[in-house]
Amino acid sequence: MTMSLIESFKSLFGARGKSVDGKSVAERPDAAPAAAERVGGEGASTKAASAKSPKDAAKAGDGATPPRARGVIRGKVNIESRFERLRSSVSGTMSNFYVARDRTNGEIVGVKLCDLEKVEFFEARFKGLGKPTEGEIALQMKHPLIVETYEVGVSTKNEPFLVMQYIDGPTLQKVIADRNEQAVAESRLEMIRNMAESILYVHERGFIHRDICPRNFICLPDYSGVRLIDFGLTVPATPPFMAPGNRTGTPLYMSPEIVRRRSTDKRVDIFSFGVSCYSLCTFEFPWQAVLTNGRAALHHDTEPPKDILAYRPNLDPRLAKAIMQAMHPQVDQRTASLDLFLRQIQAVTSATA
Repeated sequence: MTMSLIESFKSLFGARGKSVDGKSVAERPDAAPAAAERVGGEGASTKAASAKSPKDAAKAGDGATPPRARGVIRGKVNIESRFERLRSSVSGTMSNFYVARDRTNGEIVGVKLCDLEKVEFFEARFKGLGKPTEGEIALQMKHPLIVETYEVGVSTKNEPFLVMQYIDGPTLQKVIADRNEQAVAESRLEMIRNMAESILYVHERGFIHRDICPRNFICLPDYSGVRLIDFGLTVPATPPFMAPGNRTGTPLYMSPEIVRRRSTDKRVDIFSFGVSCYSLCTFEFPWQAVLTNGRAALHHDTEPPKDILAYRPNLDPRLAKAIMQAMHPQVDQRTASLDLFLRQIQAVTSATA
């Protein structure tokens, strides 16, 4: 097994104890195709890993919380010693995520442990292209609508890991699967705007997320909005990374150009965003949902999507039109940017007319 990911972390440092932004970092220390990493607890299939709840654990801290270090950690970290596991979430195809208490300051955080072999297998397709790692990309995302990544590093077991902000809410996927209309009836439009603005920021930073779907948005505890997570499949929006062949993503939300092995650009995220908005508004899919493997995406340009108003006739027609255009199977007829989408719905004051 190669050590390319570990070396990538090490190469970010000059002198010992310096982070990517040159500030001092303490020696201290989350998806993926169809992975279900979750920052929120309710949306994940969880099991008790401690008698303490995250809220109880937070109260257990004595005194003020020390300032948290930011950036890449130099040296390996013993995850078991550093973090008290409070609750385990589902395991993804490339990583495991759990809620933990940081023993150094009592803070409740999300810890994402990546499977080195699987991550390196994914990264190998970009060998020689200078692709930044998930951790390097996540650290660049500083936006109020994106879950913050505090630290990235390598464990004593050679597992790349990320330490991130914990939000005690369910995934948007959980809300949709439960058809929880009460939770989103008043905030559906705000959630859509949150989604669009967070992805727009990723695009403005020069990246394509590549796995936009309800599973990768965490609802705030009061359901007033959502936050974007997971940069495990994210790539730079440059020609080498937009060439045909990279078919990663979540099939039910995957654009036709990905599954057909065509050139891609930021509009693959816009398609996935449109399908996510459609599901949020209707609790249904615009195409079939029986198949969930790679073959599911083959329906996205061979069958017309069901009009969103057929499921939700009281949806504001301007919002309905914008969502249908965002998920248009033909790239040239799809919404060109999320800035344009936001302008299309600017005058909409409620999801329902």
